[in-house]
Amino acid sequence: MQKKILVVDDEVNISELLALELSMEGYICEAAFDGYDAISKFESGKPDLVLLDLMLPGIDGIEVCSMIRKLSDVPVIMLTAKIETDDKIFGLKTGADDYITKPFDLGELLARIEALLRRYDIIEASRRATSELANGPLVLYPDSQEAKVQDVELHLTATEFDILKLFLTNINKAFSREAIAKELGITDFQVDTRSIDMHIQRLRKKLGSVMEEKLIDTVFGIGYKMRNLSESGS
Repeated sequence: MQKKILVVDDEVNISELLALELSMEGYICEAAFDGYDAISKFESGKPDLVLLDLMLPGIDGIEVCSMIRKLSDVPVIMLTAKIETDDKIFGLKTGADDYITKPFDLGELLARIEALLRRYDIIEASRRATSELANGPLVLYPDSQEAKVQDVELHLTATEFDILKLFLTNINKAFSREAIAKELGITDFQVDTRSIDMHIQRLRKKLGSVMEEKLIDTVFGIGYKMRNLSESGS
């Protein structure tokens, strides 16, 4: 997928030249020429990286960077003619990831962009791995209590969600009805383990309405388990 870069500089010729060069390198580019325009286009365009001039009309680059940091942690590279060390430090403390002074070598800028985007992708992948549970097309988001299959949201009860989370964190592990009830915090096993079958039945129906793969298997003599779709070749 092409990465999108927002170029913010009040010198129109510089913005347009940068946007052209970056487009030739395969990036999608958008230009902004003042601080207010930068914030507006950042919010609407959701770029993957921002090239941000320090000296801007309206809102300066330092404040723009600070506002961006309240919205996102995408990489920001400060572009400026200022070379004083204090300016560089202030820019980095505000939230910029890197700092390059004008005039700059385009090859160096491209290298810095690529390095930052690569590092950001690694961090995001790690973050998603810890905040999402997935098996094939099924993705569970514990923080927001959402479950989706290929971006189609499953409308689950709290108990159904908890059962799905239990299975996703223990793929291929068989659970008895009593074990599932215990994991859910149910203490009256003899009454509530019978309802586990009904919860599983409803889960299967909801999953089956949006995916072809059979996800939850019955383990005879024990209870239930979730299949690993990556192992099944589905």
